[in-house]
Amino acid sequence: MLNRRNVIAAFAAAAMTLPALGMSAASASAQEMVDASLRLKWLTQAQFAGFYVALEKGYYKDEGINLTINPGGPNLLTENLVATGADTFGLSGGSDSVFAARDKGLPVVCIGVAHQQTPFVFVSHKDGAVQSVADFKGKKITTWFTGANHVLAAMLSKAGIDPKQADIQPQQVSVTPFVDKQVDVVTATRYNELYVINQRVGKENLNIFVPEDSGVSFPRDTLIVSEQTAQEKPELVEKFLRASVKGWKEAFANEKEAIDIIMKIAPTLDRAQQEFMLSEIKTLMTAGKASTDGIFTIDKAAVGSANELLARYGVISKPVDLDKAFNASFIEKIPAEERRL
Repeated sequence: MLNRRNVIAAFAAAAMTLPALGMSAASASAQEMVDASLRLKWLTQAQFAGFYVALEKGYYKDEGINLTINPGGPNLLTENLVATGADTFGLSGGSDSVFAARDKGLPVVCIGVAHQQTPFVFVSHKDGAVQSVADFKGKKITTWFTGANHVLAAMLSKAGIDPKQADIQPQQVSVTPFVDKQVDVVTATRYNELYVINQRVGKENLNIFVPEDSGVSFPRDTLIVSEQTAQEKPELVEKFLRASVKGWKEAFANEKEAIDIIMKIAPTLDRAQQEFMLSEIKTLMTAGKASTDGIFTIDKAAVGSANELLARYGVISKPVDLDKAFNASFIEKIPAEERRL
């Protein structure tokens, strides 16, 4: 996550700059435009570069959409904002948060999955007591209780460890407690905290535990709409996805320009870290079925596995109806060859 200074700066920069980005794009006539908004899961950073590139390049306006990008934040829940109609589209936490929302009765539908594999990894010191997942038992572990905790619980359970047998505590913004060896295992996103930890500790001094190596996978960064939007405005959904795909392909084809766009909005960000982030995001977005079927593919087998795990461990009351929670018909209207990188 970003530090407090960058959080404040990113909010301010986004508020001042986003209208200008929307106005600078080539526009269709006012009569043809439809107003819509995209709520992100966090503040402006390269994790969301493709959407900002599409906005800057006018791809949404080319589709007749006057799009506003609204940054997320620590106290904003994308699923709630989309379900209530406060935002048209949302980039939510992941398949787990979609299941949790549906379990609570929120009428949200996933229309595309960005990260085809779990973006979280768990990290220990090579000279420490944790050398395998089996060693997590009895150790101090920090994680985020916004989805990563479910990934951790599943990994522990598959290793025959009751999660209650580990000292699992909420993780703060800073990774300093781990760097200072006050924590045995820390949670890190591949594209953010892992960069910081590598810089401060050295990649060669770390053990990295990947959920997929334990047979656990939680696809994340899910694009969602309300059931009402999906039913009443299918063309809007398709056009939004088409413009977004185009923006992401452009971002990966011209990474320097994509980072320039992000830095223009949030100039206090560390450019080197943003470059690393975009590279890692590309890996996540092109993994699995996305390598053949194209970005934003919904892999029903992968999300189905996550659904079963969440129900098994009591995170949701029962398995969610996948066909109601995940609708691949919109993204599949865009041919796979147009979505492949």
